[in-house]
Amino acid sequence: MTSLISARAPYSAIVDRPKLKLPGNGRMLVWLIVNVEHWSIERAMPRTVLSPPMGQPLLPDVPNWAWHEYGMRVGFWRIYDALNQRGIVPTMATNGIVCESYPRIVESALKQDWEIMGHGFVQGPMHKLENQQEAIQQTVDTIKRFSGKPPVGWESPGLTENDQTLDCLSKSGIEYVADWVLDDQPVWLDAKPKPVLSVPYTVELNDIPMMLLQQNRSEEMLLRGIDQFERLWAESESIPRVMAISVHPYVTGVAHRIGYFEKLLDHIQSRQGVVIQTGEQISNWYRDQIPY
Repeated sequence: MTSLISARAPYSAIVDRPKLKLPGNGRMLVWLIVNVEHWSIERAMPRTVLSPPMGQPLLPDVPNWAWHEYGMRVGFWRIYDALNQRGIVPTMATNGIVCESYPRIVESALKQDWEIMGHGFVQGPMHKLENQQEAIQQTVDTIKRFSGKPPVGWESPGLTENDQTLDCLSKSGIEYVADWVLDDQPVWLDAKPKPVLSVPYTVELNDIPMMLLQQNRSEEMLLRGIDQFERLWAESESIPRVMAISVHPYVTGVAHRIGYFEKLLDHIQSRQGVVIQTGEQISNWYRDQIPY
């Protein structure tokens, strides 16, 4: 199965590719992703901040559910304000069920013209679903019904896929995915009935591994973000790059981290030639110049 999956993305060295022209004579693209998820208190939590007392798992898991719920009630609005105050339009990766369980959040994102990207119907790994096609289509239909437009982008929960996932996404009209963190430029992936574009996502500038798995101090987002940005900026003089930043309301949206996120945004926006776009805009920009 591994060889089948990797064969969807034939090897390509970034130094061998055609020249790309950025919008507005820009030099580098930046993509902001806000991940908004539904965690059901009736189930085990996808992630935890507290281990169970005496090592005995319990349901309902009130403290870890509430830790995430804080992000929906408070943290999201800090990120929302930080982006809106700077005129930044991000992509919101969301579970389809969020349209029903947290409509206030989706309505507010749509009000500011945020792109809505599919992120599964409920938070859980794609390869564990009994019927991926059904779950993907349910997500697409729910987002379309709520927003008036079907999502063209997709981020699998936990970036999980198996060899059927891309074909299922293609059948449901998904045009680009964020699961394949293998390049600094978009990459075409073989899929049926239509190829799917990989838009550069990130696990390095993603607050889940950075803060929850690696357990760094709050300023790590700023320090690592500046280092990442400066290197990609220098390289973009000859070969344009895409820099992704991925955040979650219950992680970056807390009081002791949000300020560093804001400082990173200010650093990025201070540089002439930076073009901040949604995933859909980046996908359209690339496919117009490099068709499959």
